[in-house]
Amino acid sequence: FHASLRDNVFESHEPKLTRAPRWVNSEMRSEVLGEREPRRLGKPERATLSREGSRKRPRKRAMVCSMATIDLRSDTVTKPTDGMRAAMASAEVGDDCYREDASVLALEERVAELLGKEASLFVPSGTMANQIALQIHARPGDEVIIGKGAHLYYYEGGAGGAFAGVQFVECAEALLCADDIEEKLKPSAYYLPQTALVAVENTHNRSGGRVYPRAQLRAVSAAARAHDLAVHMDGARIWNAAVATDVSVAALCEPMDTVAACFSKGLGAPIGSVIAGSKEHIARALILRRRFGGAMRQVGILAAAATYALDHHLPRLHEDHAVARALGVALKERGLVVTPVETNIVCFDTEGDAFEVAERARAGGVLVNAIGPKRIRAVTHREVSRSDVARAAEVLCG
Repeated sequence: FHASLRDNVFESHEPKLTRAPRWVNSEMRSEVLGEREPRRLGKPERATLSREGSRKRPRKRAMVCSMATIDLRSDTVTKPTDGMRAAMASAEVGDDCYREDASVLALEERVAELLGKEASLFVPSGTMANQIALQIHARPGDEVIIGKGAHLYYYEGGAGGAFAGVQFVECAEALLCADDIEEKLKPSAYYLPQTALVAVENTHNRSGGRVYPRAQLRAVSAAARAHDLAVHMDGARIWNAAVATDVSVAALCEPMDTVAACFSKGLGAPIGSVIAGSKEHIARALILRRRFGGAMRQVGILAAAATYALDHHLPRLHEDHAVARALGVALKERGLVVTPVETNIVCFDTEGDAFEVAERARAGGVLVNAIGPKRIRAVTHREVSRSDVARAAEVLCG
């Protein structure tokens, strides 16, 4: 009786979703709505005997494409190569909390030079690098000027408000210009929030991997410095920006006070980013990394993967850009509106619901992300070929 009463009470108060929230992606939607059980790893189900001895049939599974899956959700989905795994296995390591890991120290010195900064610090993620930068440059209550759809605002779980206590001022365009600084800057008054930082994103994710021209970065930085504002670059894909513009990474980062750069996107490492800046900034970053729980011990294993990626995967990034352009052309030929492709990200508009299009594509063996009601993002990487994107275009437009 008590068990029955308990079940009835809980069932009566359990909310029933009839439509998945818009933030739920196509992969999660059916589980959120309770349309099917969550996936479980293990052996396929077999028919079993019930207590009464009758033979029960296994649950029917949805039909899926038998061809190899083409994963265009992100350039973070790649697996380490055999060469990278070997480099990780043989890495020289030490306790990085004591700053004694030779592999980490060598990587930090190398990347600081690549980015044209005095020093850099290895951190677990790009989000942590960005959040450290916010706390270096701003105080709780300060404002940060960002471009439309910036990663800092959209994809970091509200960390800017939760941890740094800052407010974001989003501009009308994805790529900032000098006039945006003048327009969004708050006057100096005790009752107004004070602008402390300008943050640019290069390449810009949500706008389709767009690249800041070098002259525009300089103009934005000059406008910011005219008002004593710091400038941070979320350069998760700065490597792609340098390849696309044929300008050195150091030259693109030169006007910035701090830069975040990622190893686990186009470069194909399993984990890791850096924040780079002056020696004073990185001394502060070391404290903040510890505060965020990002201090690690024998982390040279991960640094070795990043070093391998710089040696072997950075030189081939132009191939990802070429494959992305091929996908863009194939989608345009089938009548879709595609954002001009500059790097390895392809954003295009759909006629119907983008989430439903992504679900149908999944059934056809193609994985993409819906990033808006009628907008889809596809990202090329080391594990995707021209023939793959040709098939992907057919599935997406089928």
